[in-house]
Amino acid sequence: MASWQKELEFAVEAVRQAGEFTLGYFQNAALEVEFKADRTPVTVADRGAEQRIREMLARAFPRDGILGEEQGEEPGSSGRRWIVDPIDGTQSFVRGVPLYGVLIGLEVDGECMVGAAGFPALSMTLWAARGEGAWHDGKRIHVAPTSELGQATLCSSDIHPNHMGEANPGFQNLLAACGRYRGWGDCYGYALVAMGRADIMIDPILAPWDCAALIPVLEEAGGVFVDWQGRRTAHGGNGIGTTPGLVDEVRRLLGA
Repeated sequence: MASWQKELEFAVEAVRQAGEFTLGYFQNAALEVEFKADRTPVTVADRGAEQRIREMLARAFPRDGILGEEQGEEPGSSGRRWIVDPIDGTQSFVRGVPLYGVLIGLEVDGECMVGAAGFPALSMTLWAARGEGAWHDGKRIHVAPTSELGQATLCSSDIHPNHMGEANPGFQNLLAACGRYRGWGDCYGYALVAMGRADIMIDPILAPWDCAALIPVLEEAGGVFVDWQGRRTAHGGNGIGTTPGLVDEVRRLLGA
């Protein structure tokens, strides 16, 4: 089995350093917020954090490629690609809500092999590598054994019908079937599933940088990450993070 120790150490350190940078702007009333073409917010903290990750990557793995939310793709020559979201949950970040994260994942031949998710304002980091388990600040983590929707906690980034779009009827079916709903969204919802603190996290709109780092964490914690068509991919445009005993029923109710 390949060892991912060097890559894992890099990912954890990169999310730590980038996270410390974001904290310099967190809960800053003077922070200026811009809006991209898709009307999502971006700040100097997003751009600066990604730049620091890129600089670290250039030193540590100069032949690897990188795909980042803010600066796009820079191909490499190794066949490996790091996928980066410098601030996942910028809406939370700009409102001073501490549930945002810094995400770094390594993709090799289409498979997400290494991932780290840092939550700077919570002083919390999750990490995993294929075959080496999932960890929360040095402690092994596992998804909950939940196998009945009536006992499940469901999370999502946004419950608004416009966000769910054509999937809203299916989402309402899922919402009605679950024991409880909490709006702990973005990457934090997936982290809760990996730690056994929630059971389902869904997103109808998901970019690769939103989930590449989280796939190894969920799977190594014993969970499942698939798009709504049931494919193990960061490129499906949507996502479900849950337990093995719930995934089929979640997809059925969503109408996937």
